[in-house]
Amino acid sequence: MKTLQRSDRAGFTLIDLMVILIVMALLLVVCIPAFARAGMNSKGLRCFYNVRQLATAWRMYADDNRDRMVYASTEGGVSAQVNGDPYDPNNYAWSGTYMDYTPGNGNQANWDVNYDIKKRPLWPYVGRDASVYKCPEDQSAVQNASGTMVPRVQSMAVNLYLGGFAGTGGGWDSSAPYPRFFFKTTELTAITPAKAFVFADQRPDHIIWSNFMVDMRGFFPPNPSQHRFRDLPGFFHDGGAAFSFADGHGELHRWQDMRTVPPFSPGALIPNIIASPNNPDVDWLQDHATRTR
Repeated sequence: MKTLQRSDRAGFTLIDLMVILIVMALLLVVCIPAFARAGMNSKGLRCFYNVRQLATAWRMYADDNRDRMVYASTEGGVSAQVNGDPYDPNNYAWSGTYMDYTPGNGNQANWDVNYDIKKRPLWPYVGRDASVYKCPEDQSAVQNASGTMVPRVQSMAVNLYLGGFAGTGGGWDSSAPYPRFFFKTTELTAITPAKAFVFADQRPDHIIWSNFMVDMRGFFPPNPSQHRFRDLPGFFHDGGAAFSFADGHGELHRWQDMRTVPPFSPGALIPNIIASPNNPDVDWLQDHATRTR
């Protein structure tokens, strides 16, 4: 048997070590800007994670309930605390809150997760983690019952057309342009799960309802002159918002039209309905919200 001598062993030469150091230096030069960019966008990545977590919870709920979607909103769209009646359809809304700047007990849902969020169907599916209901870029605050300024608890909203108003179209489906509402995941054929958004983050100076309503006027037949907003999306993430979709994927979508991102008014509220004819961002929202009949 041949005895292994020191000269038979593989080893690094000085040239090998110099090549490795040069490669590592080049990698650092390439990666540092990427690391810096990731640091600047860490809140955007967290928001992206949150909307995806909510979409996963939304899907898990449907899987456990014979494909029935959790309702997008309480009956009539009015904020309603769960009342304990198991036969009340409002109990199956993912949230019954709306975010404004009413202080104290005038709108307790603004600041108290115990008031509504923890009583809703998705709470156990998100691991009882209240942070996923909010984008970390949302720094809005409101006075609680003791007069202390505290963070508002929600900036996410669900696509109104997925679950509707307590399982109905709330009358919106009975008039032109006749938008379609979906109540089971198995019904997502006219618009596919990969196309239909579930959750979106919203801007804090716009009333954040539990549902995100996309006005479908001008979608079909195409008439962009009728475009308008009923709810405004967020814009904190490089001029865009975080969305999750019914197939589970997420997207940080950047807006093209400045009318989609009107000047920000911290601590105030801008109008709910804003006309925006020929806005490509409205067209994108319509294409990812529902279909018309």
